[in-house]
Amino acid sequence: MTTDPEPIYATEGLVDVLLEQAAERAPDPATVSISVTPAGDFSALDLPDETPVFTHLYLPDAGSSLNFVFGVDLGTPAGQTQGRFVSHPDGRLEPAQSDDFHAVLFVAVPPWDRDSIAVFDRDSTPRDLHLLDVEPPEERLE
Repeated sequence: MTTDPEPIYATEGLVDVLLEQAAERAPDPATVSISVTPAGDFSALDLPDETPVFTHLYLPDAGSSLNFVFGVDLGTPAGQTQGRFVSHPDGRLEPAQSDDFHAVLFVAVPPWDRDSIAVFDRDSTPRDLHLLDVEPPEERLE
């Protein structure tokens, strides 16, 4: 007996920003690291507390000058991104062999709207994407 894989959850705001990034970069592709917040950290979600919700992105150019000089990527925290967003300006709404795979891969194509994004797991199996109309919890530096 096979069961459907769990859907992938993401905030509407994150997906909208990712699509804007893709539109701004076109005709060049965009690649962005994305990370999750556990559903239990939100006050208004009816999901199990441990359910990952994609909420944050790490811009690809952040820390690029230090990366160039020292070879250290300061724009993306090591081991802290569970997903990758890639855009395919050529219109192919599926993973490409050249994509940098993560556990979850978001792929977007023109016209860069919510109907032109799909999600896949590490072995290129399509997953359902559920968008949540919530804001990530406020973070504080201690």
